Amino acid sequence: MALARNRRSQRSVDYWPGFVDALSTLLLAIMFLLTVFVLAQFFLSREISGKDDVLNRLTSQINELTQLLALEKSGKQDLEDALANLQASLAQSESDRTRLQQLLDSGSGASDAASARAAALEGELDTEKQMSARAMSQIELLNQQIAALRSQIAAVEEALQASEAKDKNSQAKIADLGRRLNVALAQRVQELNRYRSDFFGRLREILSDRENIRIVGDRFVFQSEVLFPSGGSDLNEAGQAEMGKLATALLDLAKEIPSEINWVLRVDGHTDNVPLSGTGRYRDNWELSSARATSVVKYLIANGVPANRLVAAGFGEFQPLAEGGDDKARATNRRIELKLTEK
Repeated sequence: MALARNRRSQRSVDYWPGFVDALSTLLLAIMFLLTVFVLAQFFLSREISGKDDVLNRLTSQINELTQLLALEKSGKQDLEDALANLQASLAQSESDRTRLQQLLDSGSGASDAASARAAALEGELDTEKQMSARAMSQIELLNQQIAALRSQIAAVEEALQASEAKDKNSQAKIADLGRRLNVALAQRVQELNRYRSDFFGRLREILSDRENIRIVGDRFVFQSEVLFPSGGSDLNEAGQAEMGKLATALLDLAKEIPSEINWVLRVDGHTDNVPLSGTGRYRDNWELSSARATSVVKYLIANGVPANRLVAAGFGEFQPLAEGGDDKARATNRRIELKLTEK
């Protein structure tokens, strides 16, 4: 019987170090996987920063999974501590039983007490074995939970990869749309430039061939003396005649411009740098230039030009064509400019 007990003791002593080694290896593997996962999460979070709300929700789920893994790690540490305590208790029990067995073998006269103590230790050993079995069951449950967490992490990674692929596809589509938009805009600008050239050509043909009506760049320029009396904003007879010709040319051109080109004729009023007295109808050159541009627009509307195709703007004396304060420069700067452009 003593020999059988010694053999059982030897098997117990050999079993627990192996179990601890296996558990340590498992914990090291879990720590390595957690480290790899945390590093992967860090680089993934940097990679997908600034993505849409779906990626943000996925990142939040990864953080929650990481917290769950940390909680599971803490639980495994507690179990490891409990197993260490159980191992120490078992070792102490084995030591006590060996000591009692030695006392029995030497015939110390305390065999009854030693037998009782041995029986008690056997009961404690059985209890500790049951506790160890429960600990093993909990470790198995933790392993299953870790496997489930790994599956969830794999699903999240697949979703991230799908989202990144979708984002790359969207970026390619956006780039293609940008190229197509640039081509379309360039075509529309070319079309508008062609109609602007036609418009200026017709104005050259139908308007009077006078020095004070000229083309400057992409604008048709009328000197104010052709259209308005000095200091006034009401079109004179010559101005009404010229604006009537302009309205006719504009209406003819409007029939040829495609509907998809959103064009407008901008009427800009400019004055010289001589300040107004402030006691007359207009307080300053801002009001005078705006009133003259508005007067031209209203006359064109009265002659059939659609109001949504006209824009009036006043610039005062702050956009001169000629620098200087002599009479010639001031006469050049007093003007109405017409520009065919796009909204």
